[in-house]
Amino acid sequence: MKTIIRFLRYPGSKRRMLTFLSQYLPRAESIDGIYVEPFVGSAAVYFSVDPQKAILTDLNPDLIDLLCGIQSAPSLVWQIYSSFGATKQDYQYVRDQYKPFKLEEKAARILFINRTCFKGMWRTNRYGEFNVGYGGQARRWVINETNLTEVSKTLRKAKIYCSDFEEVIYKLTSGDFLFIDPPYRPGEKELLNEHYIGKTFRFPDHQRLGQALHWAKENGIHWAMTTSEHPAIVGLFKSNYLVRLPQGTGKFPGVIAQNSGEVLITSYPIAEGEFLC
Repeated sequence: MKTIIRFLRYPGSKRRMLTFLSQYLPRAESIDGIYVEPFVGSAAVYFSVDPQKAILTDLNPDLIDLLCGIQSAPSLVWQIYSSFGATKQDYQYVRDQYKPFKLEEKAARILFINRTCFKGMWRTNRYGEFNVGYGGQARRWVINETNLTEVSKTLRKAKIYCSDFEEVIYKLTSGDFLFIDPPYRPGEKELLNEHYIGKTFRFPDHQRLGQALHWAKENGIHWAMTTSEHPAIVGLFKSNYLVRLPQGTGKFPGVIAQNSGEVLITSYPIAEGEFLC
């Protein structure tokens, strides 16, 4: 398992679960095809696996701009990021008034907001405008240009773009591997609040995902997914394998909880995994 700097604060990130998850995920050298994450989020699992070829997608355009900007020009992103001021008023200016045009400017803006907003929350209004309050400068300089350069080197192994998960999954072929971390509320059937980009992830979306992963398994594509342990969701994945996460994100952002209501479901047998009949 590769260790890489936590450059991004992201709700629902699996960074603190990597020790547990890694024992159930394939090593990079054992993946015959492409490693794929259709809900890339913080990309913590991708960095941990560190595959040779990857596709990383998400519906969040700001997140994709951030990853693509760091991928292509980490030093320039850092230069712009470092130029922003260090007060609450500066934060509000960058959040509400600064209008970036170039990819590197967009990436630097999102990174700055992410590192200085309240608790790293990622929330937008119905117009797609970031609306989280100021959180201070304490976490801004935890990262540096060297960190972004290292992140960039790993991201250059991947194709990164904005997409719905179905558009990605149905294009894969036998030998590819999927890690899936869809938006969910631990233990619940649906994520009712707007998730990151002004959209909810409802039970019909879980059903769409279930159908796509059934197709993937039938076509020789192995997958592993973290999701809610709600019976209606688990019931979508019969004939696969399940293990409960000993701790997870819980119901409150940033708070690790025991028996959080989250599970790992895989298309392949895993140690201590329960077969879903």
